[in-house]
Order: sequence, then structure tokens, then C-alpha cells
Amino acid sequence: GKAAPGEEVGVLLCDVGDKGSLATMARQTRLVLNCVGPYRFFGEPVVEACVENGASCIDISGEPQFLEGMYLKYNEKAAEKGVYVVGSCGFDSIPADMGVLYTRDKLKGTLTAVESFLSVKYGPEGVAVHDGTWKSAVYGLADEDNLKKLRRQIGYAPVPVVGAKLKKRGFLFYSPEFKGYCITFMGSDGSVVKRTQRYLHTELQQTPVQYGAYVTLGGLGSVIKLMFMGMLFLLLVKFNFGRKLLTKYPKFFSGGYFTKEGPTQKQMDGTSFTMTFFGEGYSEGQDPQKGKPNVKICTEVKGPEPGYIATPIAMVQAGLSLLEDTASLPKRGGVYSPGAAFSKTKLIDRLNKRGVEFSVISKPEV
Repeated sequence: GKAAPGEEVGVLLCDVGDKGSLATMARQTRLVLNCVGPYRFFGEPVVEACVENGASCIDISGEPQFLEGMYLKYNEKAAEKGVYVVGSCGFDSIPADMGVLYTRDKLKGTLTAVESFLSVKYGPEGVAVHDGTWKSAVYGLADEDNLKKLRRQIGYAPVPVVGAKLKKRGFLFYSPEFKGYCITFMGSDGSVVKRTQRYLHTELQQTPVQYGAYVTLGGLGSVIKLMFMGMLFLLLVKFNFGRKLLTKYPKFFSGGYFTKEGPTQKQMDGTSFTMTFFGEGYSEGQDPQKGKPNVKICTEVKGPEPGYIATPIAMVQAGLSLLEDTASLPKRGGVYSPGAAFSKTKLIDRLNKRGVEFSVISKPEV
């Protein structure tokens, strides 16, 4: 049975519109788990209060603009205060980010490129997600130009390409491995993994891994439905009235996938995900700057329903890593992606024990 919250669990009310209330909260804790999105509207006051008042902060945002914006504004300040702000610690983007690191650690030799394929299985009840995630997508796609500006402002150091260049795939393609169609994954995974790889390369001189994120769709029927919904979405998202329509009627415009009610318990029980990683690289003693990759590896991360079961598991275990694996965290505070913060911690072991499971599917044949 579920334990009812006992007397010892206090309730503190605070409001993102009320700075004082956030400061009072942040002063009373070492770590804040921030679950309130869309983060582009509600996220920054929490980060600011945590950094000002010396508390670390974790969120489950899948919004690159918010995540990278917080890095630009608060990285230095967080470092001064010795606090860690770690974004995207939910389904976006712990399985992808830690999955790439897991794949790298399991390959004997040097991993130079990985592609991940997300497959979500659901039962007879189907699948649903709250419209908060939908809103994040609507506003994120509407604002893509500003993300480009933000990246220019940050002025990221380019990440060198080591090993054979990973081929960019078309938006839609057929995958013989999955016997079905796949599309580019539109979530934050690509941007988060890139930030982690840049950090590990510039700060720890590790070989950067190239990465591509995809999602499996299945047969032609799914593709046609998605293409139709997608074209409608991209048309409407460009206009103010279109965005109003999209956010007012999420269920209609997402083909029933995003709803104001979110999923039922039955829907959640019937849903699970598998993320499969195909990695390639160079065996020990082979120079990754010369010749073709000569080793391959396949790993996977499996877990329960992504949005409401896997996400809180990922977030809580990231929080525990932050509080307990302190000796293994980066030496100085700052705004980090999960892989940058947790690459040396026990996070993957913690996740494995909680049902988000990392495993090697096939070892390389040289």
C-alpha cells in the first residue's frame, strides 16, 4: 500500500509570482525539485531564488531555450555560490544523456558516434499526456529563431568531430532494425547530449561523441496520421490565433494524445518505453582520427510509462545523487546538463534499482 504522508511532511506554500515566498523556501533546503512548467513562463524565478539563496535545483524541463537560457544567466553565479542547477532530469533527457555515457563506458575502445531510437509501447487503453507538455512544444516551436539567437549569445565552443562523421538522416526514414518508419526526435535530447559532450570534452578532455536522436513510428498508417497532424501544427504554430487554437483544443489537434486530464492509471500501467542505442567507435589502440570505425555496440534503456512514472523516478534519483554522491559531482557549482553533473556518480546504478534499466544488448565484433 501507499504510505500516507505523515506529520513529518510539512507543506510550504510558495508562488513563482512572489519572490519573497520563493526565497523563504530556498533558504530552508539544500535542494529544490522544480516540477512547474512550461518552464519558459514559470521556471526562472525558481532558479533565481535557489541560486541567490544557496540551494541546488533540479527540473524536468524538455525546453532547450529555457535550459540553455538558464546556463547563460546563472552558470557563473551558481559556481560562485557552490550550488548545482541541473535541468532536464526527467524522461527528457536522462535516458538519452546517461544512455550515451553508459554506451561509451561499456565499449572497449573509443566511442565516437551513437544513434538512439525511442519506442513507446502502450496497451489497449492507449496513451495520454497532460497538455502542459503540449504547451511547451507549441511555444518552443513558435520561438525557434530566439533559440538560435540565444546560442549565438552563449558563443559555444565548437565540438570537434572525432571519428567517421555521423550521417544526418532525413526527417522520415525506414529502419530495417525496427521494421518500421522513424522520424527525428523533436524533444530536448539532442541539445542536452550535445551540451554534455561539449562539457566533458572541454573540461575533462574526453573524446566527444556525435549523437542523433530518433523515434520509431511503426507502419505507414501512423506516418500518414502524424504527417497530417504535423503539417496542421506547423501551419498554426506560426500565428497567434493558431497558437490559441492549439492550446485551447489540445486533444483535437494532437489526435487524442495530449489532454487536459492527462493519462488514467490504466493507461499509465499499460505504457512503457525502450530507448535503443547503436554506437560505433574504434578499438583500443586504434586511432579514431584515422580510418573507419571498427567496433559497434548496442545498448538499451528500458522503463515504465515515460511522463508520469519514469520521469519522477529519474528526477528523484538525480536528486539523491546530488545529495549523496557529492564527492563525484563536478568540482564547482554551475548550471549543468544531467550527464555533465552525474557522469561520475552512481546515478545509473540508482536508476537500475528503480526500474529504469540500462543494459548491453550486443557486444562488438571487431
